[in-house]
Amino acid sequence: MTVKPAVGDEVEYAPDRVAIVTDIRNDVVILRRPGYPEWPAPAPEQLRVKRRRVQRIADEESC
Repeated sequence: MTVKPAVGDEVEYAPDRVAIVTDIRNDVVILRRPGYPEWPAPAPEQLRVKRRRVQRIADEESC
């Protein structure tokens, strides 16, 4: 079963390529990587959730 990404989740959009979901507009998933502008995910059904927003925040706070 594929888990649908939510805003704030870290997703893998291509092999070894990770971005954050910044928005979902009319079922279009918007991604962002540091140093790059936002872009619509070309194949949102292929996004793989690596870390949920809550997990990502907890990991950042523990550093």
